Amino acid sequence: MLMTMSTLNAKIPPGPLAEKWSYYKEHAKLVNPANKRKLEVIVVGTGLAGASAAATLAELGYKVKAFCFQDSPRRAHSIAAQGGINAAKNYKNDGDSVFRLFYDTIKGGDFRAREANVYRLAEVSVNIIDQCVAQGVPFAREYGGLLDNRSFGGAQVSRTFYARGQTGQQLLLGAYQALERQVGLGNVKMYARHEMLELVKIDGKARGIIARNLVTGELERHFGHAVLLCTGGYGNVFYLSTNAMGSNVTAIWKAYKQGAFFGNPCFTQIHPTCIPVTGDYQSKLTLMSESLRNDGRVWVPKSVEDAKAIREGRKKPEDIKEEDRDYYLERKYPSYGNLCPRDIASRAAKEVCDEGRGIVPSGYGVYLDFSDAIKRLGVETVKARYGELFPMYQNITNEDPLKTPMKIYPAVHYTMGGLWVDYELMTTIPGCYALGEANFSDHGANRLGASALMQGLADGYFIIPYTIGNYLAGEIFTKPIPTDHPAFVEAEKRVSDRIHRLLSVKGRRTVDEFHRLLGKIMWEYCGMARSAAGLTKARDMVRELRREFWSDVRVPGSANEFNPELDKAGRVADFLELGELMIVDALHRNESCGGHFRVEYQDEGEAKRDDENYRYVAAWEYKGDDADPALHKEELVFENVQLQVRSYK
Repeated sequence: MLMTMSTLNAKIPPGPLAEKWSYYKEHAKLVNPANKRKLEVIVVGTGLAGASAAATLAELGYKVKAFCFQDSPRRAHSIAAQGGINAAKNYKNDGDSVFRLFYDTIKGGDFRAREANVYRLAEVSVNIIDQCVAQGVPFAREYGGLLDNRSFGGAQVSRTFYARGQTGQQLLLGAYQALERQVGLGNVKMYARHEMLELVKIDGKARGIIARNLVTGELERHFGHAVLLCTGGYGNVFYLSTNAMGSNVTAIWKAYKQGAFFGNPCFTQIHPTCIPVTGDYQSKLTLMSESLRNDGRVWVPKSVEDAKAIREGRKKPEDIKEEDRDYYLERKYPSYGNLCPRDIASRAAKEVCDEGRGIVPSGYGVYLDFSDAIKRLGVETVKARYGELFPMYQNITNEDPLKTPMKIYPAVHYTMGGLWVDYELMTTIPGCYALGEANFSDHGANRLGASALMQGLADGYFIIPYTIGNYLAGEIFTKPIPTDHPAFVEAEKRVSDRIHRLLSVKGRRTVDEFHRLLGKIMWEYCGMARSAAGLTKARDMVRELRREFWSDVRVPGSANEFNPELDKAGRVADFLELGELMIVDALHRNESCGGHFRVEYQDEGEAKRDDENYRYVAAWEYKGDDADPALHKEELVFENVQLQVRSYK
């Protein structure tokens, strides 16, 4: 039986919404430059949030250690983001403002995010663009030289800055250069090919990590006055996702098991424009940027017969007359059309495919058609807007999307859930922070497109430099703790014991087999549509799969060597535990909101919220491997927006 505990304190500053961040900065404690040099900060993960945080804190004078499991920070998954980054600069003079970006984000998240954090995100967004331009990020520009903008889902203004189809790559290179400058100056010590496998706590505070050198297998102890977890999302719990194959939950999961609460774990974003699944042994999925929905029109045949003929190869998309096509997003959501939010567009695609109108052999695919845009603008203009997206699609599918419509279908993309953090981005463990996708804070039950890059850079460049000082000002008399302290010894032993347990099973089945089976369970029962019966069944299935994993997995090689299968096994073991927590969270939330769609709670196919009973963040506390987690609630108070049925019609 689940336990419900006390309400959480988010430490939101007093005063009007638009003045809270200014008030906080004016009243936060400061650390003088001489004392900053005495303080050590660990940053785990070097994507947009981690690289920007490490670079900025080092620039301020802190001693920083940065960890990534890739061979270079340039390989962080942030590099894969394509479409753009939001900022409320109103360059198009189309009515945008900080408040409108704040409101669109709150509404897009189906009123399940904290007002104060979201407003701060919108407020600092305007600084991010200036910061990145100063770093040399090559944003697209109009003919006269001004920065260009385009539209994204869930907004009626153009506020998305972009660098063709490689915005994440260019932003990451900017942050990476800032980070490497500090590495060169000796202010950041970079630990590449290192994976955090445990959080070390001393007297209740985060005081370091245990990391494994992935090349030699050696376990290392590292002290820090504070630990920042910037390790991205956990979408790979579904096996097939748009995430890099190495993306995992391990770092924040270790913090959860050490006492950090996990916020809204079931809130998963399904992205509507992914290349459809083609086989059982596919290892990952490829995203086509949401920006394509600016010029692409989504459709399926109106008749099941035409769809069947396309699936069987008897007809081509150009054989379907205009009057026989169903542009279903334009039909259902005329105000936003093809740029309705991701969760709504995804469910609409599933709905028409469930009706038998899908256009790929599996039945799960729809068209994204650029023929109208090409007629209106010319093929060269359309090609120039989206950079390498069209060649990338053609390389994967062997079809030219400029001549025949793209085939797309929803896929797991982003996780809105993550470690619960307060206004300062601190978890429930003092000194342990979570930034970017690793925390739950800004997107509620659904993230608007182009807001992930915005949050990662906001957290790293403009928020954590202020909020961490408020904590570290009280740590200036704490001398570095030797890593032979019993807490470090015990933490390393936990890691070592688990590694040897994985290696000693010597079963018959591969890690990938278990991961694939877990993904199928999660997608089927905790994916785009969820029900109490399905979730209850899935929980038992995940528990049984976890039991089989620990009795029949085979991990070759040894601990003291380069062993990618061992690395993968540890991550999948954590996914098997996370999967159950996601199911518990989805089962307890008896409503539909954003990406959490419980089939029992809908109104003509649209999500039906229950604001009276579920207007809160669900923050889960670990109580043991065989015990139910305890539920803590952060009540969400809306003083600046009016709760309403979320409509894009």
